[in-house]
Amino acid sequence: MDKFNKKLTLILGGARSGKSTYAETLAAQHQGSVLYVATAQAWDEDMASRIAAHQAQRPSHWRTLEAPVNVGQAILAAPPADVILIDCLTLLASNVIAPLDTSDQAVADQALKLEIDALCDAFVATAPATASVHWIMVSNEVGLGIVPAYPLGRVYRDALGRANQRLAALADCVFFMVAGLPLTVKSSS
Repeated sequence: MDKFNKKLTLILGGARSGKSTYAETLAAQHQGSVLYVATAQAWDEDMASRIAAHQAQRPSHWRTLEAPVNVGQAILAAPPADVILIDCLTLLASNVIAPLDTSDQAVADQALKLEIDALCDAFVATAPATASVHWIMVSNEVGLGIVPAYPLGRVYRDALGRANQRLAALADCVFFMVAGLPLTVKSSS
């Protein structure tokens, strides 16, 4: 099956499951231009090192768009691309929710919903532009572990879980990564 008969692919998994590598492999299989949308921010040395490692493994001809929030609007303002790879929704959710400094689930859900609404609107807006545009989104599945001990952690986990559900419903293809291996969760074929 040609994974690029799809318009939207969502790749889920745990930390170090191979999500980003698999997403980049899919993007590289496409012959067109790639816009890599990075949501990470280098708040400390460890994160700066992780960002540098991701940058080093990407092909140099890919365009990078750094957008920690307002990702949908940033994509619409960028020059068009054949593949739009967003890595990752996990950090995007953190960038949206953490500044709220709240344990109010409704407030966090609404803030992340607005961000995801704009992202979905951007997807819909770019889809008819060309028959070959493909979106690849990467997100962590954070609901498989223990229940976070602190309220903000639970709020974050639940909001991201709902966002992942929403995007999975919209996606043509959903993969779940385990030990570097993609398991097909949803396929339109």
